[in-house]
Amino acid sequence: MAAAAAAAEEEAGSDAGPAQELLAAWNTVSTGLVPPAALGLASSRTSGAVPPKEEELRAAVEVLRGHGLHSVLEEWFVEVLQNDLQANISLEFWNAISQRENCADEPQCLLLLLDAFGLLESRLDPYLRSLELLEKWTRLGLLMGTGAQGLREKVHTTLRGVLFFSTPRAFQEMIQRLYGRFLRVYMQSKRKGEGGTDPELEGELDSRYARRRYYRLLQSPLCAGCGSDKQQCWCRQALEQFHQLSQVLHRLSLLERVSAEAVTSTLHQVTRERMEDRCRGEYERSFLREFHKWIERVVGWLGRVFLQDGPSRPASPEPGPTLRRWRCHVQRFFYRIYAGLRIEELFSIIRDFPDSRPAVEDLKYCLERTDQRPQLLVSLRAALETRLLHPGVNTCDIITLYISAIKALRVLDPSMVVLEVACEPIRRYLRTREDTVRQIVAGLTGDSDGTGDLAVELSKTDPASLETGQDSEDDSGEPEDWVPDPVDADPGKSSSKRRSSDIISLLVSIYGSKDLFINEYRSLLADRLLHQFSFSPEREIRNVELLKLRFGEAPMHFCEVMLKDMADSRRINANIREEDEKRPAEEQPPFGVYAVILSSEFWPPFKDEKLEVPEDIREALEVYCRKYEKLKAMRTLSWKHTLGLVTMDVELADRTLSVAVTPVQAVVLLYFQDQAGAWRS
Repeated sequence: MAAAAAAAEEEAGSDAGPAQELLAAWNTVSTGLVPPAALGLASSRTSGAVPPKEEELRAAVEVLRGHGLHSVLEEWFVEVLQNDLQANISLEFWNAISQRENCADEPQCLLLLLDAFGLLESRLDPYLRSLELLEKWTRLGLLMGTGAQGLREKVHTTLRGVLFFSTPRAFQEMIQRLYGRFLRVYMQSKRKGEGGTDPELEGELDSRYARRRYYRLLQSPLCAGCGSDKQQCWCRQALEQFHQLSQVLHRLSLLERVSAEAVTSTLHQVTRERMEDRCRGEYERSFLREFHKWIERVVGWLGRVFLQDGPSRPASPEPGPTLRRWRCHVQRFFYRIYAGLRIEELFSIIRDFPDSRPAVEDLKYCLERTDQRPQLLVSLRAALETRLLHPGVNTCDIITLYISAIKALRVLDPSMVVLEVACEPIRRYLRTREDTVRQIVAGLTGDSDGTGDLAVELSKTDPASLETGQDSEDDSGEPEDWVPDPVDADPGKSSSKRRSSDIISLLVSIYGSKDLFINEYRSLLADRLLHQFSFSPEREIRNVELLKLRFGEAPMHFCEVMLKDMADSRRINANIREEDEKRPAEEQPPFGVYAVILSSEFWPPFKDEKLEVPEDIREALEVYCRKYEKLKAMRTLSWKHTLGLVTMDVELADRTLSVAVTPVQAVVLLYFQDQAGAWRS
């Protein structure tokens, strides 16, 4: 400002006639563009002095242009504005705000805030009108500088920089509190609709949250929007006053500067609260569609905040750039918070799968739009190690949850990388449990209640083979369907094998070898065949055939021979019994002997235990052996006296019991037949 005035005086000193003209032109421009008080003149801001007309100002600018002073006019204007802001306008505004920032009554607080920004607008109005003139003259080529758009940006940057260089915390809290109220009032007005129906609750009263909120709203004496007594509701006035506030801030180009932080904090807080209330612990239904509708209502509120939607704005099918930016922000924040909530609950979601499938699909949708895979992996591994992998949990329960994890994480991540990385602690821990293999095999054969899914998995018509040589990349489908593995995948492992692995192959791969499972199945099968004589041959044959599809023909050959031994034994016993029945009654044996004839090299090794059997039983066994040698020439029998089952009647003093006991127990009972009373060693 001083430089411009000095230049005008220098020109005046060189020639009296043009100098007077130049000085008059400068006085006209300076007093016409800025308030006289900003120049140190006696005229107050509220005086009734008539400013120069636009024609007079333009003529004065032409004079300045003729003397080459038009180039400094833009810088002079911005400097005067900055000095006035620092010395007067900013102090008046913040003094008005400081008297109201602790006001607890929200309606009164909103009105006083309107007055403060109205005062600011009245002080800045002369500068804003002058800015329009300067922009017009710049477009006409009368001024030199940064251009019309550059000048406007410079003025508004100066305005924001001086006014809000250091914003008091109390002011931000007040603004956030009021915008939070504005959102609740707006949402309440949208819920009621024209007919008083709440579209958010309509058709949703079967949900836990909807029922609770519906009855809470009915019983509460307070308005859900403004928080006042329903008889003193000020929702309508609040909407009108917030619209007025937005208009004032918009005219000052302070709308986003003042409201953006408060709007962001409000949206974040409301989104978190709504998600906690609605979604936590609810896994059996999807919330994405419901929240997308809610986000659109939030975007409608943002349109009111930023004057993108309202009666004074023409209807447009496409939102403006401001709303598009805010919609993207709200959606990204929702996806991030919702994914974080489901990641936190993922252990429970896996435990409840497949009932929790909607929650898994929601999480998958959100993860595709956020970068929270690392968070998921860390959180899930920690939850598994804390809640599952400790001595207090049965092996059967660990295997059951691992199976649920395979199913759930396959839906979440078809590449199976999340399963591979997050569930590695389960696989490592199961290797330390002595009964892991037995529990898995028992589940495969349907002998375990807790891992029944394995029997269903085994009976699938198109199982994945566990034979070697199946790791091929040629069966991955059409080239255009190829999808690369995530960046956290192990490059040393085959993508196609990882994606095609089913539950059984993943369980078997815990030990890296199928031989352990085949040997364990042989032991379980032998135990069932030799000690549970009520076994179903059809079921065992079916299990062996299904396992052959998984493990191959050769490893299951021993099991096939074991089942064949049982069938041959039944046939031999039937033949011997048929021959005995043809004999006279006095030549028939005193009790029946039914032998299970085993091919010793194909059965698991048995303990070499000795048992002295009574003489009559030994003779019966020798008779049976001779009959067998007669049927099977060049073959004989080697008895395992400790194996088998004995059915006998035990006569007590008052009753007779029919019992099925082991050979050892039968021998002990038979000794009491020879000597009544007690035996002493």
